[in-house]
Amino acid sequence: MKNILIVGGAGYIGSHMAKYLSTKDYMPIVLDNLVCGHRGAVKYGPFFEGSISDSNLLQKIFSDYPISAVMHFAAFCYVGESVKEPAKYYRNNVADTLALLEVMVEKNIGNFIFSSSCAVYGEPVEIPITEDHPKRPISPYGRTKLVVEQILDDFREAYGLESICLRYFNAAGADPDGELGEDHNPETHLIPLVLKTALGQQPRVDIFGDDYPTPDGTCVRDYIHIEDLARAHLLALERLLTCLPGGAYNLGNAEGYSVKQVIEVCRRITGKEIPASVVERRSGDPAVLVSSSEKAMRDLGWKPQFPDLETIVETAWTWHKNNPNGYDT
Repeated sequence: MKNILIVGGAGYIGSHMAKYLSTKDYMPIVLDNLVCGHRGAVKYGPFFEGSISDSNLLQKIFSDYPISAVMHFAAFCYVGESVKEPAKYYRNNVADTLALLEVMVEKNIGNFIFSSSCAVYGEPVEIPITEDHPKRPISPYGRTKLVVEQILDDFREAYGLESICLRYFNAAGADPDGELGEDHNPETHLIPLVLKTALGQQPRVDIFGDDYPTPDGTCVRDYIHIEDLARAHLLALERLLTCLPGGAYNLGNAEGYSVKQVIEVCRRITGKEIPASVVERRSGDPAVLVSSSEKAMRDLGWKPQFPDLETIVETAWTWHKNNPNGYDT
């Protein structure tokens, strides 16, 4: 049983990854400082509370467990906050990741899977977005992801540290077993915000603009189920463990849904009215973000198992109904 260190393993994606690995005969080792993660989300494998900048803690983990690969989910991810507090984002997302990579090189741990983002592309110049699309991030958050990708390229050349960067579009949904879900504070993702409105936890859903050049005037986004993300990470891990080259891969469904479409699907599945109001646009919101995932399908053998929005919303709704206060329920 190979040990896989999951940094940020108490968060939304990391906790699902730990469960998924445990079902595939891997041992997840979770490291999280619980600034954004939840102790209650850590249900699989040993847990260490601390920061990836703590070299002594990393040394202990790497000495106690023979680690085959590291998966990184420990970034701050709020675009708006990154504009207001860029230092916080560069320190955590870049400097702390660099500290982790240096210990990995010292300990001769040669496989790294990085949770990147479609934010590295910035405003799209073509749809669907492929991996060779120009990379012009428009937020400090997006720039931190791109900087780490560039660091990984340099570490591959200099130290032989192989890596795969997985550029997500919109992660959504919840564990099909209902055990794990999405619990952010503050919550900024559309589907959980709509479902919180269905639960009566907020008065309405804000639609940021309805005058975009899309069929119904609202922004269109590509949603990918959290289970499909976890499976893509496992396939990326197996690629590295068989000594195949790394690289960067988009992860999406290659199909977009508008804000109004998401709200309508949530109304149908929850049976709730879900009030919604159109408010002013947010700056920096592209009209359409849709992925091409052909490269991941070709190289990793990945194909989404839960591509339809209804399944994504159903699994999320099950978890939110049963955990209305998140992991504090």
